Amino acid sequence: MARQLNLSAGQVVATALHTEVQQSYLEYAMSVIVGRALPDVRDGLKPVHRRILYAMHELGLTPDRPFRKCARVVGDVLGKYHPHGDQAVYDALVRMVQDFSSRYPLLGGHGNFGSVDDDPPAAMRYTETRLAAISHEALLTEIGEATVDFIPNFDNSQQEPVVLPAQLPTLLLNGSSGIAVGMATNIPPHNLGEVVDGLVALIDNPDLPDDQLFALIPGPDFPTGGEIVGTEGIRDAYTTGRGSIAMRGIAQFEEIQPGRGRHRRTAIVVTELPFQVNKAAWIEKIADLVNQTRIEGIQDIRDESDRDGMRVVIELKREANPQRVLNQLYKMTPLQSNFGAIFLALADGQPRQMPLRELLQQFLAFREETLTRQYSYELDKAESHIHILEGLLRALANLDRVIEILRNAPDGGAAKIQFREEFDFSDRQCDAILSMPLRRLTGLEQQKLQTEYDETAARMQELRTLLSNRRELMKSLKKDLRTLKKKFADPRRTRLQTETERAEEAETLAEIAEEVIEEEVVLEFTQRGYVRRFTPKAFERQQAKQEDTPPKTLIDSEDPALQTESALTTQELLVLTRSGKAYTLKVGDIPPTSRQSRGTPLVTLLPPGAQTGDDAIVAQFVLAPEFLESLDLVMLTAQGRIKRVPLAEFTNLTGRGLTALKLKDGDTLQIALLAAEGEQLVLATAGGRMLRFEINEDQLPVQSRTAQGLQAIRLGKQETLAGCVALTADDEILLISRQGMGKRLPVRSLRLANRGDLGQALQFVAKTDAVVGLVPAYDGTMVTVLTSGDRLARLPAESFPSGTTSGEKLLKLAKTESITTLIPALLPGEDETEEAQDEQ
Repeated sequence: MARQLNLSAGQVVATALHTEVQQSYLEYAMSVIVGRALPDVRDGLKPVHRRILYAMHELGLTPDRPFRKCARVVGDVLGKYHPHGDQAVYDALVRMVQDFSSRYPLLGGHGNFGSVDDDPPAAMRYTETRLAAISHEALLTEIGEATVDFIPNFDNSQQEPVVLPAQLPTLLLNGSSGIAVGMATNIPPHNLGEVVDGLVALIDNPDLPDDQLFALIPGPDFPTGGEIVGTEGIRDAYTTGRGSIAMRGIAQFEEIQPGRGRHRRTAIVVTELPFQVNKAAWIEKIADLVNQTRIEGIQDIRDESDRDGMRVVIELKREANPQRVLNQLYKMTPLQSNFGAIFLALADGQPRQMPLRELLQQFLAFREETLTRQYSYELDKAESHIHILEGLLRALANLDRVIEILRNAPDGGAAKIQFREEFDFSDRQCDAILSMPLRRLTGLEQQKLQTEYDETAARMQELRTLLSNRRELMKSLKKDLRTLKKKFADPRRTRLQTETERAEEAETLAEIAEEVIEEEVVLEFTQRGYVRRFTPKAFERQQAKQEDTPPKTLIDSEDPALQTESALTTQELLVLTRSGKAYTLKVGDIPPTSRQSRGTPLVTLLPPGAQTGDDAIVAQFVLAPEFLESLDLVMLTAQGRIKRVPLAEFTNLTGRGLTALKLKDGDTLQIALLAAEGEQLVLATAGGRMLRFEINEDQLPVQSRTAQGLQAIRLGKQETLAGCVALTADDEILLISRQGMGKRLPVRSLRLANRGDLGQALQFVAKTDAVVGLVPAYDGTMVTVLTSGDRLARLPAESFPSGTTSGEKLLKLAKTESITTLIPALLPGEDETEEAQDEQ
């Protein structure tokens, strides 16, 4: 039996649980923020990168020395400075070598360090590394306790620098990304020459206007090249510290010969991809979209990349429009993607989001402090050295007497005493004279001593000037910056789209949009989540086959259509998920359906973010009409809450979609329909209660998208909503029950009530029965019902009896079979409506 822990012997401090958790979590959060995830604004490095560079500096792995195994470097970093996993250190080291990850790699490497296809690097025992020239010269040449502070390492056995004495703003040159606790940073890389020009301009004029600063640093410069579209995101990031920068790959059209005996074809050739885009995954994404027929016009895709550069050939079909296919690639694949810039870094030990100007000013302040410390240290050394030189020169000037003292002195101590008394030499000067070799007595050596004295005196004067005159200090800083620019700067790799190019592109897109043919189609949304797109003639042929089956006949159906809509290819389809998210989809982007095809899964046509979790469960589809101003979207949840939002807020949504309805825990979106103010809503519950109320500001006010909605009808514990329609008081509705009882009901026969009421109970439903649904009654049309046995039947609207209290049996069902769904008819078009009125 285990012994019980005895706490009485020690000191027990009573602490509230929430206080202890709060304190511990804050300590953990700050440890992650300061010690792991965020870079320092001064040298632009995270602790792991700083420790790698310093460990390699101590190992002497300079650019002129041979490469050493990465395992040796990782071992030194782990043993001396960074007590974490070896794989984490090696991953950081690899990224500092990759020229497609860093604009100016800080390390050189031999071996396999991965590729833009996300191939993994070789193990650390196979690869070799050493410092790159830029890191050795711009980060480590001035390292020492005189220039930066040092602190003990994790076990107090070594000293490590708090920050490296950076001579260039590495934070901007290579960028940085990291996720801390409650915050993240994502700084894009920049061009060295442009950043140096911006620093020099700020030194000359600290109040330099933003426009002039942004002209010198026009935007990020990614290592993989590409193109930046528009300047709005760049300006937001530079002025506020946060912005979204649109990036594109570089693509051009070429005429290629696919093979011998084949006609020449147009191809899209991609030579550069946006930063951090995985080439292999991008090609796979295109292939998937082509297989799903979401991108049309692509014949073949080939990756012809080699060590000379990237080249992906997208061969097009002869009838394809190259510009249209390219625009589809921009829209549906990472060939165009956004870089979410967040300029967050540690300043004075605290995380701060800073605009570009402040980042540059923080670096200049640090560089000024570093130079001041370095020059002060150098001046102290020069003063100490010149003191020794003065003693040696005075000794040489009185050489005969010095030799005589040395010849007659019994020992060095006596000689030092006599030197101090006769020549007023200091102890250090006496030691230098006593240790002076005889070769210093030659005339040439005496001349060298005098030259060294003159040079040291001149340097001391120069240092005193630099330390006492800030203007001269900043001149020296600018000189250093220009020297580094001359040595390491290179041309910009990322193109910036000009205003003229943007205007031309907009004109081209407008021409392509005009080329889109507005076609009439019919959409079917099936029980299993598929969408089918037919031409009107194909749909009529399909309906004609169904009309051969007598009404009220139950037939087997594998995946019946739950909703049918007549639409134009230029219209937008609003798709709402169970979680309350809304996405838009062009009808023209839905692939046409052949006779044998079961259709396309609707969720695969939505953005990737809508294909997981509750977002992947589509609740309702709404076809946006041409005129939106007078229509609202009415949404009802499973718990009976209702909300009205203007339909115009749901047009031209981005790929992220938006939240249409904020839901309570356990609630889901169930019904969505279009309605206009002045109409009336009729709700039905499974228990047979009906509620009718006006759509106006008093009963159903318009709410914001983030609102949870209002209570539409009070539901019992086991009660559910059966349906909802928006009609006028002169219309009629059709109802059907689980056991197949049907009924036609005039809207006026229902009492006009208020939203949130209990509603009016009908004699229509027996205790063992339940209402399945209600739909508008349109004479001359057929409504469809589905059963639990995967069978369907078409019922004429006229077959629903009116004037009876309990309704009539409309279908003969099997013993264990029940009605599950009531599907409305496809609404008649204007011409059909006019013909029906003429016939009446």
